[in-house]
Amino acid sequence: MQAANENLTPKVIKELARELRTLDESPPEGIRVYLNDDNFANIHAEIDGPAGTPYEGGLFKMKLVLPHDFPTSPPKGYFLTRIFHPNIAKNGEICVNTLKKDWKSNLGLTHVLLVVRCLLIEPFPESALNEEAGKMLMEDYVGYAKHARLMTSIHAMKPSKARNKITVAEALSAPAAMAVAAAPLTPSLLPTSAESNAVAHPQAPLALPIAKADGTDGSQQHLSAVAMGFGVEGASVALVASPSAKKSKGGEPTAKLADRRRNDKRRGLKRL
Repeated sequence: MQAANENLTPKVIKELARELRTLDESPPEGIRVYLNDDNFANIHAEIDGPAGTPYEGGLFKMKLVLPHDFPTSPPKGYFLTRIFHPNIAKNGEICVNTLKKDWKSNLGLTHVLLVVRCLLIEPFPESALNEEAGKMLMEDYVGYAKHARLMTSIHAMKPSKARNKITVAEALSAPAAMAVAAAPLTPSLLPTSAESNAVAHPQAPLALPIAKADGTDGSQQHLSAVAMGFGVEGASVALVASPSAKKSKGGEPTAKLADRRRNDKRRGLKRL
C-alpha cells in the first residue's frame, strides 16, 4: 500500500487527502467515496443510478486509478459493477472525454465523479466502447433501455430488506420437531385435523400432544406452541406446558373440581 503512495508526490498526496476528506464529509448527490489513507492511487466510489434512467435503483461500484504523474495525466476510470452502457466497456473501462483529450490538471476528482454520473444520464454512443450498446441506443432505444434495466436488476440492485416475518409452520418446524423427538411418536400422537388447521390459520396457539417422559400416553399433556418473535435473525418459539389438561383421580379436571368445592363451601356458609 505504501508503495502506491510513493508513486505520487507529497504535494499531490496532500491535495488528494484534502479533496477526499471534503468528498467524504460533503458528498455530491448520489456519490459516495471511500477513503484509504494508505493508497491514494486507487479511489473507490459508489454511484446511485440516476432517477428516470435504465439504471435507476442500481448501486454501481467504480474506481479511479491515478497515474504516477497525476494530475498532469488523467486518471483511468473503471466500473466494478457490470453495466450495459455505450461508454463503458465490458471489462468496466470508462470512455469519456474528460478522462482523455479534455483533461485538465485542475479539474479534480469531484468533477470526474460528477461527469461519470452524468454519463449514466446522457450516454455518448458516438464514442462507444460497448459497440452493441451504442448501436442499440441509436437504433432501438426501447430495446436498449430494457436490456440496461435487466442488467441493472441482475448486477446492481441495492440489497432489499429480507422479509421480517415467517409462517408459524416455518417457525415450528425446527423447535417443534426437537420437542416431539424427545420421545417416540405413536399413531395416536399424529396431529389432528384441528391442529393442522391451526397451522394453516396461525391466529391461535397451536397445541401439539407429546409423549410423557415415562412413556405413557401423552393425551393428558399438551404443548402450546406460540410464535413469539419472527425476525431476519430467525424465529423464536415458546413451548409452554398447559396445566389445564391435568385431571383429578375421579376423571374431573382439577380446576373444575376446586371451583365446585369452593362453591359448595359458600352455599354452606350462607345456610349457617
